[in-house]
Amino acid sequence: MSDDRRDDRGRQRGAARSQGRGHRSGQAPSQRSRRTDPARTAAFDVLREVDASDAYANLVLPPLLRERGLTGRDAAFATEVCYGTLRLRGRYDAILAACVDRPLDRLDPDVLDVLRLGAHQLLGMRVPAHAAVSETVGLARDRVGAGPAQMVNAVLRKVGRTTLAEWLDRLRDDAPDQVTALATVGSHPVWITRALREALHGNGRDAGEVADLLEADNTAPRVTLVARPGLVDPAALADGSDARLEAGRLAPSARVLASGADPAALPAVADGRGGVQDEGSQLVTLALAAVPLDGPDARWLDLCAGPGGKAALLGALAAQRDATLVANEVQPHRARLVRRGVRALPDGVVDVRTGDGRAVGDDEPGLYDRVLVDAPCTGLGALRRRPESRWRRTPADLGTLTGLQAELLASALDAVRPGGVVAYVTCSPHLAETRHVVDDVLRRRDDVERLDARAAVRDVLVPGASIDLGADDGGAHGLDVQLWPHVHGTDAMHLTLLRRR
Repeated sequence: MSDDRRDDRGRQRGAARSQGRGHRSGQAPSQRSRRTDPARTAAFDVLREVDASDAYANLVLPPLLRERGLTGRDAAFATEVCYGTLRLRGRYDAILAACVDRPLDRLDPDVLDVLRLGAHQLLGMRVPAHAAVSETVGLARDRVGAGPAQMVNAVLRKVGRTTLAEWLDRLRDDAPDQVTALATVGSHPVWITRALREALHGNGRDAGEVADLLEADNTAPRVTLVARPGLVDPAALADGSDARLEAGRLAPSARVLASGADPAALPAVADGRGGVQDEGSQLVTLALAAVPLDGPDARWLDLCAGPGGKAALLGALAAQRDATLVANEVQPHRARLVRRGVRALPDGVVDVRTGDGRAVGDDEPGLYDRVLVDAPCTGLGALRRRPESRWRRTPADLGTLTGLQAELLASALDAVRPGGVVAYVTCSPHLAETRHVVDDVLRRRDDVERLDARAAVRDVLVPGASIDLGADDGGAHGLDVQLWPHVHGTDAMHLTLLRRR
C-alpha cells in the first residue's frame, strides 16, 4: 500500500479511485448499505468507550446489549468478539504491525479497534474468513468512513493469508527473549508476564506454569454465584428460573452458572439473597470468618468494602452469629453499591460508612474482633474478567498502591483487638502487593503473628475437596494462600491471616 494515497492517520483512497479507474455505483451514496450487523457494531462501540473513557467492558456491554435489544446468539457473538479482542489485543497488535506499513500508534484509534475486531474474528473465532473481512469492512465504512474501510480490507486479507499457528511461530521467532515471546503470544505486557513468573516461583510453584496462567487469563470465566448463608440455600439459588447451576469446586456457598443465562434473572440474585462472586473471593472471606477466636466475636469490620461482594457474605455470616459488621468505603458511589449488596440482610447487621480506612485504626483502636482488608490493588489477579486492565496498568502504579496497602493494613492491625484476626486480601499475586506489603508492616511491629491461612482455607472447603496450594517453603510465607486461575479456576486471590497478640 503506497504512502502517497494515505495520510499519517491511516485514512486513504484506493489506487483505482485515486487514478480515476474506480467503479462507480449507480446508486447514490445515501442509497448504499453502510451498516454492519448490530452485534459487531455493539462490540466496536464498547471498545471505543473502553479506550476513550477508561471504562470497563463488563460495566458497559450488558446495558448496551439491553438498550439495543440484542439477545441470544447476537448477544453471545457481541460478547465474544468484544472480550476476545480485549484479551488478545497484544497478540493481534503484533500481528497487525506486520501487516500495516506504519506504526500502529499512527493509525486513528477507531481504525485500529476495527482492525483488532477483524483480526479476532479471523484468528480467534469460528467465523468464515470472507464473512469476517466483509462484515468488518462494512463496520469500518459505517463507523470511520470509506477510505479507512479500503485499508481495513487490505490489511485483514493479509492477516487471513496466514494461519494462527503460523503467526504464533513467527511471533516467537521474532521475539528478542523468552519472556517477550511469552508476553506477545500470551497477550500480556512484558512487565506483567515477568511479575507473574516471579509470583509463581515465590509461592512455591514452577515458574514454567506462566504460559498456562496467561492462557487462563485469556479464557472467558464462567459466572460464579454465591448463596449468602441464612438467606438462601445453595441448592435453591436457581429456584424460580430456568437456569442450570453446578456446585462450586471449592467453596460450599458457590454455584456455577452452567448456561448462558443472565444471573440477574435469578430471583435470589435480584433480591440480594445471592450474588455474582468469584469462588476465590468467597473462599478467602469464609476463611476469615472461620478462624477460631478467644474472647468476644461480636464486632467485624470490612475496611475497604466496595463494591460489596465480600461485605454481603461477611454480613450474612455475622447475622448467623449475632455479630455486626461495619462496612467502610472511602468512595461514596462504591458505598452505594455496598448498601445495595447487603439489602437482603436483616436491619442493623451491617452499618455502611463512608470514610478513609487509614484513619479507622486511630479513631477506633482495638474495637473489632475480625477485620478484612480487601486492599485496592492492580487487579492482576482478575485479568480474565477485566482484560483491559492489563493494558492500563504500569509498573509505576505499584509505588502508589503498595504505600496505600501498607497504611490500610497498619490501620486494620490497630483497629483489631488483641486476640482478634485480620485478613489481608488482594486480587493480585504480585509479590510487591502481597508478601512484601505484609513483611514491611510486620517489621515495624512486635504485636502481630502470622496464622496458617492454608489450614484456614482447607477448613472451609467443600467436604471431600482438596486444594493444591503449592510447595510449603517452611517459613512464614508458606502459611499464606495464593490462588491461581490455571490451577483453581478462580481469580488469583491472595490471603494472609494475622493475629494481634
